[in-house]
Amino acid sequence: MERKVMVGPRLRRMRMDKKLTQTEMASQLGISASYLNLIERNQRPVTVQLLLKLGQTFEVDLQRFAVDDEARVVALLTEVFSDPFFSRQGITQQDIRDISAACPLGGEAIFSLFRAYKELIDNTLTLGEGISKGNKLEKLTALNVANEEVQNWVQSCDNYFPDLEETAELLWQNSELDADSLYENLRSHLSNAHGVKIRVLPLDVMEGTLSRYDRHGRRLMLSELLSPGDRLHQLAYQIALLDYSSVLDDLVEQADFENVDSRRLLRIKLANYMAGAVIMPYDSFLQAAKALRYDIDLLANRFVSTYNQICRRLTNLHRPGNRGVGFFFVRVDCSGNILDSFSNNGFYFARSGGLCPEWGVNNTFLSSGNIRSEFIQMPDGSTYFTISRLINQQCSSHTTKLNKFILSIGCEASYAENLIYADRNSSVTQDNPIKIGINCRLCDRIECRSRAYPPTNRRLVIDENQQDISPYFFA
Repeated sequence: MERKVMVGPRLRRMRMDKKLTQTEMASQLGISASYLNLIERNQRPVTVQLLLKLGQTFEVDLQRFAVDDEARVVALLTEVFSDPFFSRQGITQQDIRDISAACPLGGEAIFSLFRAYKELIDNTLTLGEGISKGNKLEKLTALNVANEEVQNWVQSCDNYFPDLEETAELLWQNSELDADSLYENLRSHLSNAHGVKIRVLPLDVMEGTLSRYDRHGRRLMLSELLSPGDRLHQLAYQIALLDYSSVLDDLVEQADFENVDSRRLLRIKLANYMAGAVIMPYDSFLQAAKALRYDIDLLANRFVSTYNQICRRLTNLHRPGNRGVGFFFVRVDCSGNILDSFSNNGFYFARSGGLCPEWGVNNTFLSSGNIRSEFIQMPDGSTYFTISRLINQQCSSHTTKLNKFILSIGCEASYAENLIYADRNSSVTQDNPIKIGINCRLCDRIECRSRAYPPTNRRLVIDENQQDISPYFFA
């Protein structure tokens, strides 16, 4: 009899990694989409013939799908449930085997969550010690995950990479690019240098995918949901990967990451950086930013970019002898979670716990499209000027649910006069800034009435005979 295996979750994960729809993968495998759906839900087995087809079509290691994960997951979960934290739960070895057999991926997820929990506990003391010694957050030990590792390294490089800036300038010279026809120039470059064709496809074809490069078919497929600025960015991004792979690889080697995911994530981030440098060449962009007094919307129109891309580019202007205003950057979702950030000029963001509730960033959700500008002051007395705006995710249409987030950039208050946004009338001025902290757990402002959590480095006082406006009273 033919050997048959159940590999639904693993197959689905591989498909998602390759950003393929079920229809696209089924077509390449020569099966129906409905049959692939049944396989992914473990309602149909995968035959050896189909495994071979997977290996030939997608260049994957067949052992990844044929191996039995149950024993490995049992070992992982045994470690998890041996922790004293679970001593009262009464989890038996048979329970562990049942979980592993029912859903190996779920077992891996439990282990990942447990590992993150342990790392968080281990770092709590370091966190409190770092805050008590003068808010030196740059010395705190970050969670050992790829995103944290990459962010730390980019931060150490001041978010400025001269090799990528120079490479972008060489592309302009060698390809004789023209600012007025940059999209067509980059499109021709991809076609002439690599035989890559650009196709803008309808929403019902691309579904949730915004862009996908088919290296076998030499096609760069872009969703019609992308704005002109985002399409231009995707072309420049693809050129960075195809033409300047060795430059990206050299920088990744400099980072010296052991974590494979960190290396891959950094490579993507660097390619996006170079795309920004191609679309917004350093000298011309900085000159325009100064002339327009950092008017983000006008800069976006001039360089055919998005508000998001302009803000990110503004954080790169650190060339020695020719610097722009030093901006920090943060992107926050509607729940207050920090999605991305870059610190500068002594302003630091916490690794977890969101932003200070006193900072008006979250109030920006109430004013769609409007820019909120304000002066803020940290507990150490340092004052900054910030610009915040509600942004709709780039993929938006009448039938598509909008993902919204707040994008905020800021600089030292002394540079505010260089920004057009500081001219606006505001009840908050440099002489009357909003007093904020990093976030509740890392702030010891005793007078704050908006505190959601007690600080980690102060002893909480619980007194049944006293009730204050703030829910927390600490020594």
